This record gives sequence, C-alpha cells and structure tokens, in this order.
Amino acid sequence: MSLARRHREYIQSLTAASAPAMESGLAPAAASDAAAGHAPIPAGGISTAAHTINLRMQVDLRRLKDIKSVANKIAVKQVMIGEYRAWCDGLLEAGRNAERGPLAPTGADEVLPTIMVWAIDIGFWAYALELAEHVLRHDVALPARYKRDPATLIVEQIAEAALNAQSAGNAFPIDVLEQVEALVDGIDMHDEVRAKLLKAIGTEVARGVDAASTDDARRLATAAIERLAAAQALHDRVGVKTQIRGLEKVLAALPAPTPARPLQELERAVDALQSATDTAGDKPAD
Repeated sequence: MSLARRHREYIQSLTAASAPAMESGLAPAAASDAAAGHAPIPAGGISTAAHTINLRMQVDLRRLKDIKSVANKIAVKQVMIGEYRAWCDGLLEAGRNAERGPLAPTGADEVLPTIMVWAIDIGFWAYALELAEHVLRHDVALPARYKRDPATLIVEQIAEAALNAQSAGNAFPIDVLEQVEALVDGIDMHDEVRAKLLKAIGTEVARGVDAASTDDARRLATAAIERLAAAQALHDRVGVKTQIRGLEKVLAALPAPTPARPLQELERAVDALQSATDTAGDKPAD
C-alpha cells in the first residue's frame, strides 16, 4: 500500500466515523470525498473509499475461502491485513475521541471487525486487543458469518489459542489473557466460554510454580488454584480437576511459611533496641 493511499484511507475512515450525517443526504465519508474532489458512489450514499475497501474485502474473503489449509490461510492473512490497516486506524482514532456507543456508519462497517478476527487468527495480539476494545466500546456488530456476539468470539478465540499452545507445552502471553478478562468484565456470556478463559489464565499462572522460590511458588499456586476453581464452578467439564489436585499437592509439600511476628512483639523489640542505644550513648568515654 502506498503512503498516499494509506493516508487517504485513514482520513476517510476517520471522517466517516467521526462526523454526523450531512444535510445533503450523503454519508459523512461521501461528503468528505466530494469536498476533496473525489466522485462518491451514489448508491446509498456510500463513499468511493468505502466502496473500494468493501470490494477489496470481498475479493480477499473469496480468496481465503478457496484455501483449504489453515496454515496457508494464516500466512495469507498476515499479508492481507496490512491492506486494511490505514482504514482501521482511522476508525480507532475516531473511537478514541468519541463517547461509548455506536459511531457513525461508514458504509464499510464489516471491515474492522473482520480484521480483528484475522488479527486473532494470526496471533497479532496487541493489534487484536486494540481492535477488540474498539468493537466492545462502540457496539460494533460482527458480520453474520461469525454467528457469535463480539465478546463471546473474542474470549473464545483467544482462550482456545492459549489452551492449544499450553497443551503443546508452550507458554502464552499472560498479559493478553488478563487484558481479555478485563475487556469483558461484566459482559454476559455463556459460562462455558468464560470458563475456558479462566482455565487458560490459571494454567499460565501455574507454569511459573516449579521455578519459583518457596514464597513465590506458594503465591502462584494459590492464585492458579483460584482461577482454575472459578473455571470449574462455571463449567464442571472444563477439565481442571487434575491440575487443581496437582497444585494442592505442591502447596502441601512446601515448607510452612514463617509466621509473622505479632505487632506488639515487634514494638517491644524496637523499644529494647532503642533503650540499649540510649544507654550506650550515656556512658562516659574512657
């Protein structure tokens, strides 16, 4: 993508999502195009930019549908996603400057949520979460082909990616899982879906137990058990019972923590030390 096209698409999507509908009846992006000397698409008031990016998306979706290998689809998405970055960045900027709730329609409203899903598919976690925050904050609907609401898709896709990595013995970024948990806090969804996320978090927290010091191992094991038990409470067949038993054995085998000294005992020790210091200071020099 050329710098000129990237800049143009960024400005057009930003303008479309930010501005109210114009009295002329054109969508905001169409009015922007007209002011810039571009010929808007008359049907439905959709701007030239929106029409072009919709066509590009339809071509790319057909291309992906013809690819059978999941690995090959991922490789192609890694290349394709850059073609939509400027358009999505304009929408993100508009969203940062707007209150919660829907933004103005752009005429290409399926593009950003589709790119969010692609970013999840290819493991572009930082970008996926940036798009996910926008989708949830501004009530962006997913295209009908995904057959799930946005929060459910975000949680399930990322949790399953984590669980698959963990099953293969690989680590998964705990900060990504915790950001997802924060994003969907308070959003209603099926218990089975949220249980997957809690299992993934608990599993990742437990990963650090073996290499930790005694105190850290106790803290991590306890935190992991809490997340796994919460997953179990939501969905009995989430598959964490063995993990919980293993972590409980680890806790039982750890040396007992040194009991904290009572506050009064510590105060007495400080007073005694201060008294001894004062007495030493009163003695005459030899």
